Amino acid sequence: MQEVANSPPIRIVIAEDQAIVRRGSALLLSMEPDMEVVGQARNGVEAIELAQLLRPDVVLMDLHMPVKGGVAATREITQALPGTQILVLTTLDDDETVFEAVRAGAHAYLLKDADEEELLETVRALKRGESRLTPQIARKVMDQFRRMAATAPAASGQIPPAHTSDNRTASAAKADAPAPHKADALTDKEEKILQHIAEGMSNRQIANTLFLAEGTVKNYVSRIMDKLHANTRTELALKSRRQS
Repeated sequence: MQEVANSPPIRIVIAEDQAIVRRGSALLLSMEPDMEVVGQARNGVEAIELAQLLRPDVVLMDLHMPVKGGVAATREITQALPGTQILVLTTLDDDETVFEAVRAGAHAYLLKDADEEELLETVRALKRGESRLTPQIARKVMDQFRRMAATAPAASGQIPPAHTSDNRTASAAKADAPAPHKADALTDKEEKILQHIAEGMSNRQIANTLFLAEGTVKNYVSRIMDKLHANTRTELALKSRRQS
């Protein structure tokens, strides 16, 4: 559904190394009265430069590009420009790359074979501050999230050997050690909603199944994405503790 006509257009940068795909996307988006393609990048370096220069609302980011890939570009853009939303486009041929994009801070994930309406609606959703996941991406993110949750307790219990001047025991040193940061776990309702997304259900179908308003489901999806990002940072911190 088109946004209010009086609103300023959504300013978009497209980062894609394949010229035909890049120009086709630009043509499609430019035909929408509420969207404006302000720049096109052929690689991650150009994407970062254009984002810093133009400060777009949304960047369509391909993951596999020369010079600098989409994951690294996403990380730099989201750190420097928190107001710019990243929409990752992927062929889903690399599970680790997909999850790295999540960890880099992207806000939405679409397959490259998504239809036109899905792409347009996702761009508008990002402008509204929502996060979006396709069912295939949700399934992979959920699997990675569960693997992280399984390894985190073991990691959080590990501390370096105590070497103290007053010959305190290891147990005493452990008692004095700062408690590891605990990420917010998904609630039962959030787990259920994420599972439904992974099964291919739309927000409306989930709302009908769980007897919720569609807007409520959208809010749940946004909170789930927030929690996944938080858990990812915790997991990286735990890995750092183990390697130190």
